[in-house]
Amino acid sequence: MTLAAELLEILACPEDKGPLYYIESESVLYNPRLHRTYEIRDDIPVMLIDESTALDDGENDRLSALVESDGLQPTFE
Repeated sequence: MTLAAELLEILACPEDKGPLYYIESESVLYNPRLHRTYEIRDDIPVMLIDESTALDDGENDRLSALVESDGLQPTFE
């Protein structure tokens, strides 16, 4: 299930307050600045820093390439 556009428009990283990328195929919200993802469970974004996933360089590069190749837009600008 896709997250509602209205929800995506207001979602920001709880740590740096910047925009995120919704990668639907991975069920995550991605912050390329901090190399971190926030999982989406049962269609609910888990926006807790303690439950986020820190990415190694390889995984961060993979998700960055996915964002670029799919033309994903940030949650806000």
